[in-house]
Amino acid sequence: MINFINGLAGKIFGSKADRDIKEVMPLVEKIKVEFPKLASLSHDQLRAKSDDFRKRIQDFLKTENDEIASIREKIENTPDLDVHEKENLYERIDKLEEVIKEKTKEILLEILPEAFAVVKETAKRFTENDTLRVTATQMDRDLSVHKQHIAIEGNYAVWSSRWIAGGTEIKWDMVHYDVQLIGGIALHMGKIAEMGTGEGKTLVGTLPVYLNALTGKGVHLVTVNNYLSRRDSEWMGPLFEFHGITVDCIDNHQPNSEARRKAYLADITYGTNNEFGFDYLRDNMARSPEDLVQRKHNYAIVDEVDSVLIDDARTPLIISGPTPKGDKQEFTEMKPKIERLIQAQRNYVNNALSESKRLLKEGKEEEGGLLLYRSQRGLPKNKAHIKYLSEPGVKTIMQKTENYYMQDQNKEMHKVDAELFFVIDEKTNSIELTEKGIDLITGNSDDTEFFVLPDMGTKVAEIEHLHVDDHEKAKKKEELMRDFAIKSERIHTINQLLKAYTLFELDVEYVVIENKVKIVDEQTGRIMEGRRYSDGLHQAIEAKENVKVEAATQTYATITLQNYFRMYNKLAGMTGTAETEAGEFWDIYKLDVMVIPTNRPIARNDREDLVYKTAREKYGAVIEEIVKLTEQGRPVLVGTTSVEISELLSRMLKMKNIKHNVLNAKLHQREAEIVAGAGQKGAVTIATNMAGRGTDIKLGAGVKEVGGLAIVGTERHESRRVDRQLRGRAGRQGDPGSSQFFVSLEDNLMRLFGGDRMTKWMDRLGHKEGEVIQHSVMTKSIERAQKKVEENNFGTRKRLLEYDDVMNSQREVIYKRRRHALYGDRLSVDISNMIYDTCESVVEQYRETKDFEGFKIELIRTFSVESPVTAEEFASTNTPVLSEKVFQYLEEKYKQKKDFSAERAYPVIKQVYENEGQSFENIVIPFSDGIKTLNVVTNLK
Repeated sequence: MINFINGLAGKIFGSKADRDIKEVMPLVEKIKVEFPKLASLSHDQLRAKSDDFRKRIQDFLKTENDEIASIREKIENTPDLDVHEKENLYERIDKLEEVIKEKTKEILLEILPEAFAVVKETAKRFTENDTLRVTATQMDRDLSVHKQHIAIEGNYAVWSSRWIAGGTEIKWDMVHYDVQLIGGIALHMGKIAEMGTGEGKTLVGTLPVYLNALTGKGVHLVTVNNYLSRRDSEWMGPLFEFHGITVDCIDNHQPNSEARRKAYLADITYGTNNEFGFDYLRDNMARSPEDLVQRKHNYAIVDEVDSVLIDDARTPLIISGPTPKGDKQEFTEMKPKIERLIQAQRNYVNNALSESKRLLKEGKEEEGGLLLYRSQRGLPKNKAHIKYLSEPGVKTIMQKTENYYMQDQNKEMHKVDAELFFVIDEKTNSIELTEKGIDLITGNSDDTEFFVLPDMGTKVAEIEHLHVDDHEKAKKKEELMRDFAIKSERIHTINQLLKAYTLFELDVEYVVIENKVKIVDEQTGRIMEGRRYSDGLHQAIEAKENVKVEAATQTYATITLQNYFRMYNKLAGMTGTAETEAGEFWDIYKLDVMVIPTNRPIARNDREDLVYKTAREKYGAVIEEIVKLTEQGRPVLVGTTSVEISELLSRMLKMKNIKHNVLNAKLHQREAEIVAGAGQKGAVTIATNMAGRGTDIKLGAGVKEVGGLAIVGTERHESRRVDRQLRGRAGRQGDPGSSQFFVSLEDNLMRLFGGDRMTKWMDRLGHKEGEVIQHSVMTKSIERAQKKVEENNFGTRKRLLEYDDVMNSQREVIYKRRRHALYGDRLSVDISNMIYDTCESVVEQYRETKDFEGFKIELIRTFSVESPVTAEEFASTNTPVLSEKVFQYLEEKYKQKKDFSAERAYPVIKQVYENEGQSFENIVIPFSDGIKTLNVVTNLK
């Protein structure tokens, strides 16, 4: 019904995509009017347009910029300025900066048609000419030193239209289509431009990047990996540099280096999402202004925006460091206990499964169903169990049993779990030890409560009732706390080891390379370098795989990608697949998705899914399909969801003597090279579903004639977007192509979220082994399963963001004050505000209870001062007046203390500077309140 209403509304009012396009078409028409006017200009005159744009922007913002400059000058030249007046002046600066933001939007929209036309004309001239000869500027001369495509001949600079990008020489041959102009406008307006694979998103980005770089406030272009950030900065860079706009890539430079600081000062800065985020965290751990690299977050365009803001957003960015007792590990000692536990569970589950088969064969559905469900709760990934579930009617029996034991809030579930050593819930990725399991791992221990946490409340009460002195009671409580800490750590270690052994598989969730456990990104199949599972899980996997167990770490600084990118004044993104997540983009980032039409109609044949009962049948069919396609001479891209499957298919293809390339987490260095060659005649490439994003697959000679690139998906991914991304690899720019997904009921997605209805269908149809079903009903059922998983993942990201929002409000205040302290300009205002806030809080707290004595003690404890008001004044004066009076007194005391500290410290600093200034650059000045000491490092000069 809802679909019918939406369809009817679409017919009457037009779809959202149609309305979006209609809204920007007037701007596209203006660009098309401006573009022919530029043809008559010389190369020098074309370059001069950029200087003209910059001047127009500066003139438009002159009034506000001049006022800000005069206010800053007043603050700097009036050292004894009153704090309140100083605060008012800074507030005025903040308001003026907001006005500048609004006026910048206005002027950029005004010059957009001309600016976009200039970029298009520049692209056209590089396409039509081998070289462009222009009057040399200082920037041309500087660039020519390390850029081979620029040569200086006397007073002229000669720009070649060939240059190196990503290690390969390219000849510039792209001029913007009309649909790319639409995409550029969408990006400038702070929207997400959804453009199909091969539609030239990288080129689209040049339009808004150039326009916004003219303000000089910095534009960040964010990519998913460092190969793309380096390649794109080299590939698109000359277009901007030709117009005197500086370009750099942070991934070319070391963190915290002078070169990286310079990269952020460039007009356009390329880099990966993680590096931008980590630089922000590093900046907020900096000890001096010279260590800061980033400036204000002005405008960012995120390439492959769904990958960065949706897929990567489930993992926060964390900077961690060593923790006390970090080398003390229990994982290795506990490992034999866990291996014994796993083996006992495996033996029991195998016996239960055999018994279940016998009982079900005899028609004893109730007893057989119980043992089958117990096998599911014990080891859901057991291959024999998964295989048995694919037999006719078996999964239906298990679901009936599950429904029975889950009714009345799992009241009967203890009967299922009683015989198991531990219980696994695969959907929530959780695991729980049972009484039987605890008994098994404590069997060889003298302490029967080796893994049982003491009831702290009861135990403390027992100690309190003992007839012993206070010293003895305190000693016993300390022993109890120590016992509790040891046992809770032990239980945590056991749980993490259990997870490592049962829920995390080698070559699926992680790989072992160079004797190190490295996480594989479930979305992209790439190795997540430098990332570790938190909460001891990584150490547990290291113990399982017999590699060195690294020391535990603690978090120094953290932020979610959601909150990092929400800091930008303007944010935009581009991808081939965003529409399915449009709701989340709007809810979290206030980003609207705009679907841009393709330059040429899509000619790809997307076939209905082929559904098999078992994985064995499915992989056999996949190999047959690849053989058939290669015999036709078509290139084949095989999409997999894990390293394990890609290696299995590779072995099967070797047996058939089919030459192929494998691209997975173990071979990610060759990613772009392998993907770029995947369109040659007869080429077979096995890759994770998202591999090679950002690298076009161009068809080789004779491929179009035989049907184009064939996409073979070996499994449906948990996200519809990733499947669309894989399909979009074929059929770029109107090329022919096809896509076909192969699915089995043993696939994780189907097993956990979607197999019920399909199993019933197959049972009803009397499905035989080796038979395949291909029907739109099946495809829709699979999409429903994907929607379930997407909803779960959205819930995970939303919860993560809700938790981080609490931290973020604190983070913003602390980081802002920290920045003020580093520069020192607003420090006095912040200190004054902190004194007033604390003072007001103390007055309100004790005024409410009329507790003058408590008020006096609190002032001594917090500020080390006596009360400036009498008991009578405290009782008779209202809270605001009293707060102001106390604040004035504290301000005076603070000034006296500051002057006193300066008088004491200055002669010592002066003496060191005059006598040993040649030997020392910095001096450490200790400050103490009698309890804590803070050592402040200060430059002697």
